[in-house]
Amino acid sequence: MAVNSTMATGNGWLNHSVGSTGDPAPPLVGKALLDRARALSNRPEEQIARACGYVGPSGRVLKKSFYRALVEAKGYKLPSDPGGAGGAGGAVGPRGRQADYRTRVHGNGNLMIGNAYTRRMGIEPGDEFRIELHRETGSIWLLPLNPGETGAET
Repeated sequence: MAVNSTMATGNGWLNHSVGSTGDPAPPLVGKALLDRARALSNRPEEQIARACGYVGPSGRVLKKSFYRALVEAKGYKLPSDPGGAGGAGGAVGPRGRQADYRTRVHGNGNLMIGNAYTRRMGIEPGDEFRIELHRETGSIWLLPLNPGETGAET
């Protein structure tokens, strides 16, 4: 059974459904979402999304999920969201940018290899490598060091 409670917000009070266990009710979808959003259309977007149940476990408003649900409630079919934040209508997948196998030398001369690449290679924090430079091909090789190896050329 759901109980209707009142939630204080920065600019007033909004009603928000709460389940009998005290947990927030699932986000509204379809006609219920459209009706609630229309009723609150004079409020800021964040308050509307919060009142419709688009709030994450940390209390952060899930705007992307809210907007996707609104578009789907209007009858538009959206492709699945491979990198989305989940929520109503979105598929849960990897987060962040996709590796594009490009990098750039920073202004301080450092060359960074991001965690998408190290994770894909199975490189763990603390792993050590010997760096080999191949000027003829313009290649940089990272060669794993065996335990006890110093990395100095022999």
